[in-house]
Amino acid sequence: MLAPDKQPETIDEAEIVDAAITSRRSVRAFLPDPVDEETIRDILRVASRAPSGTNMQPWKVWVTTGETKQKITDAILGSGIRAEKAKWDEYKYYPDQFFEPYYGRRRAVGFALYGALGIGKRDVDQMRAQHDRNFVFFDAPVGMIFTIDRRLNHGSWIDHGMFLQSIMIAARGRGLHTCPQAAFAPYHNQIRPVLGIPDEEIVVCGMALGYEDASKPENSLRTERVPLEEFVTFVK
Repeated sequence: MLAPDKQPETIDEAEIVDAAITSRRSVRAFLPDPVDEETIRDILRVASRAPSGTNMQPWKVWVTTGETKQKITDAILGSGIRAEKAKWDEYKYYPDQFFEPYYGRRRAVGFALYGALGIGKRDVDQMRAQHDRNFVFFDAPVGMIFTIDRRLNHGSWIDHGMFLQSIMIAARGRGLHTCPQAAFAPYHNQIRPVLGIPDEEIVVCGMALGYEDASKPENSLRTERVPLEEFVTFVK
């Protein structure tokens, strides 16, 4: 492992970093193969080098496997609260009204995913079943829940996002895949008692971690990225 302060010195090192970033994607079907605890610890230890304002390190992680992970699944799916009725009462992930270009990008990825699964626009039950797979962490052996102190402000949420990205990149360096899952946030009331999350912590998201099941059609999805010209302005 490179020392934390070592900079890439060769093209090969740059390629390794680039490959970890560009191969990261949201995997939605995992193999049952376990991930040993020391590997998980290594990933989180590396990710903890993510930057944060004045080194506040505003992230908390609840790592679950086995019975505890199943308890989260049971609590959410047994609540009777459908995803479309779940209340985003701690924070809002999406705007109340979508607009372009974000609406078009959202629709495109939805059509692509459901298309890969053979789910049509009117197959509401199948869409719901696919969404519910979030709550089994897409069968990954490791499910993580992330929280942040509600007294912190927007800057700490940005820091938290960089921590999440660092986990996903570190996982790729070990041949593992992930899926970050905001879908868990509205179910904080179901998750809190299972994990003993204190009231001052907001559930930010979940994340599945494990080995990709490459045989599943949903994992054939590759999302597009817009060209630099659409989001970069060079000012000389």
